[in-house]
Amino acid sequence: MVAEQQADIKKVAEGTVFSILLTISFSHLLNDTIQSLIPSIYPLVKDSLHLTFSQVGLITLTFQLAASLFQPLVGVYTDRKPQPFSLATGMCFTLAGLILLSQASHYAILLVSVGLIGTGSSIFHPEASKVAYMAAGNKRGLAQSIFQVGGNAGSSLGPLLAALIIVPFGQTNILWFSLLALLAIVVLFRVGGWYKSNIHRIKSKRKTQVSSEHPSLSSKRIFFSIVILLLLIFSKYFYIASITSYYTFYLIDKFHVSVQSAQVYLFIFLFSVAAGTLIGGPVGDHFGRKYVIWFSILGVAPFTLILPYASLFWTCILTVFIGVILASAFSAILVYAQELLPGKIGLISGLFFGFAFGMGGLGSALLGALADHTSIEYVYKICAYLPLIGLLTGFLPDIGGKKKLSNK
Repeated sequence: MVAEQQADIKKVAEGTVFSILLTISFSHLLNDTIQSLIPSIYPLVKDSLHLTFSQVGLITLTFQLAASLFQPLVGVYTDRKPQPFSLATGMCFTLAGLILLSQASHYAILLVSVGLIGTGSSIFHPEASKVAYMAAGNKRGLAQSIFQVGGNAGSSLGPLLAALIIVPFGQTNILWFSLLALLAIVVLFRVGGWYKSNIHRIKSKRKTQVSSEHPSLSSKRIFFSIVILLLLIFSKYFYIASITSYYTFYLIDKFHVSVQSAQVYLFIFLFSVAAGTLIGGPVGDHFGRKYVIWFSILGVAPFTLILPYASLFWTCILTVFIGVILASAFSAILVYAQELLPGKIGLISGLFFGFAFGMGGLGSALLGALADHTSIEYVYKICAYLPLIGLLTGFLPDIGGKKKLSNK
């Protein structure tokens, strides 16, 4: 009887903590709202600082490199030595970069400011993803989706807020968004307190899962699977870079819409990304993550291939489908990788978030250079074939989700 009571207490203690998931999702919303202001001001700074598309791409590359290179390092370090209050510390870097960005009148200062925001992001994402894992219980896909949807919602809100506040009234009004960073610091400090009190949730899993989660998979097979997942991340984020960095220019150039209208269309796309993220995680929990990855990466191909030839109305409709389908993969990919290496949650989170940011930055820089030498429309015709890399999903082993569990 006592043993049963202890088991029940343990089950409750290690269950899904939705209050923390919602809080970390909200902080992700604040963080990514701030980040999304960077591409939202590209049309403004391109004109005011007389920048080329290549220089615009280098802004994104600077931000994404700062946001990606440190993430695996942060993940490895915090796997060994957990830092519960590093989340609030990272947001302080973001706050400093945001203030500098509002006053940047030279290209070099602009690069420094986005680098600071990227550094804050490199600390935030692996640690926040680890908190989501700690609070997940047995709903890992759902937990990552809740965490991710906050970021996607923030990314979609950024362009809309920029269209309402920054585009009409100028770059200096970015300073108002420092209030969001201050709010995030307060929220993340409270999350740090929970993190500190619940480190056992992740320490206990390391000991029991590392050797028993997938005994039938060799180290070589696990490594090969991680490489495939990273290639899928490449195809996903390289394509997304073409939308987030150049979609406004594409709409202005091809359909002659205003800057504000283009920002609204970008908001519609990014909002659809948020919806797709929320769907992908729980579906992966139920049916298996590999099926979600198949559908998300490869299933978006027909829509990307049609997009460069569509009218303005159908362009908007197609980007909604592209956003929903493409975004459903990330939670499934990340949790799949965490289940391959369950003792390395910080490393996996840092590696995949970092690689995603890095591919986004590299994609933006290369696509900007390509646009300078050809045209924005040509960029979208080339990127349309990226989802075909999703065929590599066929080489992944079948793990994760209730489908797998039911077969045991």
